[in-house]
Amino acid sequence: MIIDLKGADIFCAGGKGEGGVGIVFLHGAGMDHSVYALQSRWFAARGRATLAPDFPGHGRSEGAPLPAIRDMADWVAALIEAAGLDRAILVGHSMGALVALETAARHGDLVAGLGLLGAAAAMPVHPDMIASARAGTFDAVAMVSLWGLGPRAVMGGAAHPGQWMLGACQRLLEGAPAGALAADLVACNDYKGGLEAAQRVSCPTLVVAGERDMMAPLKGARALAEAVAGARLVVLKGAGHMITMERPDDTLDALRALAAG
Repeated sequence: MIIDLKGADIFCAGGKGEGGVGIVFLHGAGMDHSVYALQSRWFAARGRATLAPDFPGHGRSEGAPLPAIRDMADWVAALIEAAGLDRAILVGHSMGALVALETAARHGDLVAGLGLLGAAAAMPVHPDMIASARAGTFDAVAMVSLWGLGPRAVMGGAAHPGQWMLGACQRLLEGAPAGALAADLVACNDYKGGLEAAQRVSCPTLVVAGERDMMAPLKGARALAEAVAGARLVVLKGAGHMITMERPDDTLDALRALAAG
C-alpha cells in the first residue's frame, strides 16, 4: 500500500487498519520492508493492522534518506498518525531498533510496545565501511553481509530450503538506492542517545539478540535490556545479526508473545 506522508509516497507492506494498536516493522541500514516478509505477513494475515514501511529513499518509498535517528523517529510518529492508528508496537532491526527506541522516548503516547532486534544502545560503524558505502563500492556490502550473518548462515544453513542467505543479503544491499546505505551507517554511527532514550521508555519491551552477533554484540544487547525498565531479553543461540533472515520462526515466536501481552 502507499501512504501519503508530507507529500511523499511511502510504500508499506502489510495490512492497514483504522484505529487501535497496530504493529510497525522498521528495517535496518540500506535494507527495506522485505526483511520482515514472514513476520509482517503472519500478523497481517490474522487481521492485525500491520505496516512494514520502506524508509524515505529506500525500497519503493519516495524522498531522500533521513540524516539522523531522531529525524527517523519523528517520521515514524507521523507515519503512525497518517496510517490512522491510535498507537503501535514498534519492531525494529538494527538501525530500525535505534529508531524504535528513540520514537518511544520522543513520542511515548504513540508507542504501545517495543521489539528491538539485533540492537544495542550504541552502534558504532567501522570507518572503512562508511567510506566504502559513500564511494559505492562492494566492500561495504560485503562487510555488512559477512559481519551481519552468523557462521551457519554464511555457510548455508537457511531455515527454508533453496535460500542462500549470504547472496540474498548482498543482493538486497546492492539494490538499495544510491546513498541510502551510507546515510544510514552515518546515522547509526552518530547516534549517542540510546541509553538516555532507554531510560525514558515505559512500554513493554522485548530485546531479541543473536548469540554470535558481531555488529551489535550480545554484551550491548544485555546492557540495553537492563536499561529499559522491565525489558525481557531473548537470546537466539548461534545466530548472528540478521535474525529476521537467519531465525525467522524464532523471531516471530518472540514477537507473538510481545504482541499478545
